[in-house]
Amino acid sequence: MTLDHRLVVKEVGDYLGIILGLLLYTFGFTFFLMPYEIVTGGVSGIGAIVFYATRIPISYTYFIINGLLLVVGLKILGLKFLTKTIFAIVMLTLLLGIAQEVIPKDESGNFIKILGEGQEFMSLVIGCILTGTALALVFLNNGSTGGTDIIAASVNKFHNVSLGTVLLFVDLVIIGSCLFVPQFGTTIERLHMVVFGFCTMVIENFMLDFVMNKRRQSVQFFIFSNKWQEIANAVGTKMDHGVTILDGHGWYTGQDRKVLCILAKKNESTTIFRIIKMIDPQAFVSQSNVIGVYGEGFDQIKVKVKS
Repeated sequence: MTLDHRLVVKEVGDYLGIILGLLLYTFGFTFFLMPYEIVTGGVSGIGAIVFYATRIPISYTYFIINGLLLVVGLKILGLKFLTKTIFAIVMLTLLLGIAQEVIPKDESGNFIKILGEGQEFMSLVIGCILTGTALALVFLNNGSTGGTDIIAASVNKFHNVSLGTVLLFVDLVIIGSCLFVPQFGTTIERLHMVVFGFCTMVIENFMLDFVMNKRRQSVQFFIFSNKWQEIANAVGTKMDHGVTILDGHGWYTGQDRKVLCILAKKNESTTIFRIIKMIDPQAFVSQSNVIGVYGEGFDQIKVKVKS
C-alpha cells in the first residue's frame, strides 16, 4: 500500500470514528439526559437550557453558536482540523434534530423517561458515560464537536492541559447560568438543576480523559533474542515502526549481545508479540507501561521555553 493510499485509509477511518462518536453522543444526550431535563456543559448544554426554557429545538441553538465559534477556531486550529469540525457540527445538528423527532413522547408531547420516574441520577450517570466516551472518540479521530471543544482543543494545542480540565471551567459558567433562568422554577429547583449539572460535568469529563489516556497509553519493550536482526526488520517494515538497537553484555555468559528497545502504543503490543513469537518463540521479552512518550509519532512536548 502506497503512502497516498494509507493517508486516504487514515482519513476515512477518522471520519468513520467521528460518525460513531456523534451517534453515541446523540443517543446518550437525547434518550437519557433530555427526558429528565438534565443540564450539561458545552454548546449542547446551552441548547438544552434554551430548549427547556423556550422549547426552541436544540439543533437550532447548537448550529448558530457553533457557526460563530468556527470563525474564531479557523485561525488557531487550521483548516484541516476545522474541516472535520464543520463535518461534525453539521452531522450532530442533523442527528440531534432527528433524535428529537423520533424519541418516544407521551400524549402531552413530553419525552418519555426511559428509566421511569425518580431515576434522574441513574439516567444522568448512563447518559454522561455515553456522551463522555463519544467526545473522546471524536477527539481521538482528530475531530471536534465544535463549541467549547474548539476552545479546549485550542488551549490543549499550546499547553499541556488536559481537554477535560479546560472543559471543566467552561462548563461551570454554562451550568451555573441555570440559577438565573426563572422558567426553571423556584430557587431550590434551580439549585437542584445546577447540582445535577455539575454531576454531569464531572462524569462526562472523567470519561473523556479516561478514554483518551487509555488510548494514548504507551509501552516499552526490551527484546533479547539471537534473531534480533530479523525481529527488528519485521517490526520496522511490517509496522513502519522505529527500533533502537542497544549493546548489552551478559553477566553470567560474559558475551556481548544486542538488545532491541521499542516504544509503541499499547494497542500495538499484540502485533509486536505476534512478530516476536513467529520469528523466535524462545525470545526473552520485557514489557512495561510508561507514563509518557513525547516526540515524533507520539505526544508533543507542550511547555513554554523561557527566553
